[in-house]
Amino acid sequence: MSLRRRIEILHRFLVPPESGQSWTAYLWLVYFAFFFVEWYFRPVGPLELVLGLATVAVFLVLYFSAYRRIGATALWHILAIAALAAAWSFTNAGASVLFIYAAAFAHLVGPPRKAVWVVLGIAAFAAVIAPLARPEPFYWMPGVFISLMIGMANIFFAEQGRKNAELKLGQAEIKRLARVAERERIARDLHDVLGHTLSMIAVKSELAERLVDRDRERAREEIRSMGESAREALADVRKAIGGYQHQTLEETLEHMRLSLRAADIDPDIDVDDDIDLPAQTQGMLALILREAVTNVIRHSQARHCRIRIEASNGELSLAVEDDGGGRIRMDGNGIQGMRARIESLGGTLTIGARGSSSLHASIPKETA
Repeated sequence: MSLRRRIEILHRFLVPPESGQSWTAYLWLVYFAFFFVEWYFRPVGPLELVLGLATVAVFLVLYFSAYRRIGATALWHILAIAALAAAWSFTNAGASVLFIYAAAFAHLVGPPRKAVWVVLGIAAFAAVIAPLARPEPFYWMPGVFISLMIGMANIFFAEQGRKNAELKLGQAEIKRLARVAERERIARDLHDVLGHTLSMIAVKSELAERLVDRDRERAREEIRSMGESAREALADVRKAIGGYQHQTLEETLEHMRLSLRAADIDPDIDVDDDIDLPAQTQGMLALILREAVTNVIRHSQARHCRIRIEASNGELSLAVEDDGGGRIRMDGNGIQGMRARIESLGGTLTIGARGSSSLHASIPKETA
């Protein structure tokens, strides 16, 4: 595995794509330098240095871990960062920057109203602790007010991101409905084209059969006409279906990501970069994924959904798992349809192996 690939895997682990931060997550760590400013102006003892470095390590773990958390788990990360800030406020004025980091993650706790209360709680806590440690206003006021500003701004941007995801989902749904309407149009066109042409061919074949003994030349002409009609019908069919294409796997995964985020479910999607599938297999997997994610959204009451597609040992593996309490109905039409599609590719479908609503499919690579 190349160094670049290893760095990409590490980056995706530290800052998942669903966080929307990408490489900017490392940029925000620049502000943590305020924690060390006071050490520049006074001597630092061995114990304080060791405790400071330990705090840095704990903070970095909490910082990168928080990007993968929502709900109560995210709240515990926020409280832990705020506790570090409170513990250091009495010996290090720069520790107030940790209150700002804690407030910046408040939008992960839940709906905006709940997140606002978390930001206000952090600011109030900072307003109590910081003045006790350093009564001078220029020490503690920036931490309090910047915590409010950053926390509220992140809540606003997170809510805007959720609404944008819903908007993109709506646009994708419009495109899907447009494709459905196009397929219905194609079906009508095929019915009109083939219905008329095949009826005409049937009439001409009966006529040619009657004429074959009485007027061979005319019978031959009718048979030639049937061949021309069949070729014209074939051309019309090709024109009718020429614009139809299967939805690609990449388009489906993006649509599923938006669907999950709009349903307040945190998506974790990972696909091997070197997977190259034909259009037919991509279309089949797209239908399977759509049904699986629909089950998660409708029935699981989950907060996280994990989708993995990887190729190993001559097999293509698809896994959809969530942390909800729902259960998949084995006799449902959707499950039966998924099983039929997977088996048509020579694969197998396993349900409930890792949780009541988990779904795993394996397809031979040579078939895919």
